[in-house]
Amino acid sequence: MKTFNFFVVELKKLINDTVKTDSGLELYIDTRFEMGEFEYRVNEGPVVASPFKYDTGVKPGDTLYFHHLVVMQGGQPLTGEDDHYIVKYDPEAINSQAIAFKCQDTGEIKTLGGWTLLEAVEEEEEFPSDLIEMVELEQKLPTKGRLVYGNEETDYMGLAPGDVVGFAKNRDYRLKIDGKEYYRTRAEDLLYVEEEVHND
Repeated sequence: MKTFNFFVVELKKLINDTVKTDSGLELYIDTRFEMGEFEYRVNEGPVVASPFKYDTGVKPGDTLYFHHLVVMQGGQPLTGEDDHYIVKYDPEAINSQAIAFKCQDTGEIKTLGGWTLLEAVEEEEEFPSDLIEMVELEQKLPTKGRLVYGNEETDYMGLAPGDVVGFAKNRDYRLKIDGKEYYRTRAEDLLYVEEEVHND
């Protein structure tokens, strides 16, 4: 199969609605509660076809990591093909759904389009007094992370893996790769890089 400007992935299910216990017992998760479908969505699958319009380096059999819209509310099925789903791709578009891939031959992970992958960074809070303990009822949204996987745009910005960068509000969508959680953020949503402070 040749596709023009989208990937095709094979997915047996769209929601991770089961977990296995250490004893091998399989339990079902009720994903009907608020954010359940989003929280347990599938975000990776084996590639069946890559867009021939773009030189992505992705081959059939590689693992593609994608945006949650690919599977939400029934997903984007490929007409006439069971268990095959469309992942839109355009390296210039903000709505490109292909985020990264893992090469089946080397295990190397590379981002696609304008996406970057960041690790969480512990944000230190300063308290005005040692006597007062601050209690927050709402979880504070993350605003920065450590760059792990960049792209040509982050190279152009002078960023390198390991740099701590700030990103725009509500850009902290999480993506798991090999059990590790990353923030998936577009390079254009990065606002600053923290500079190292040297005490001479």
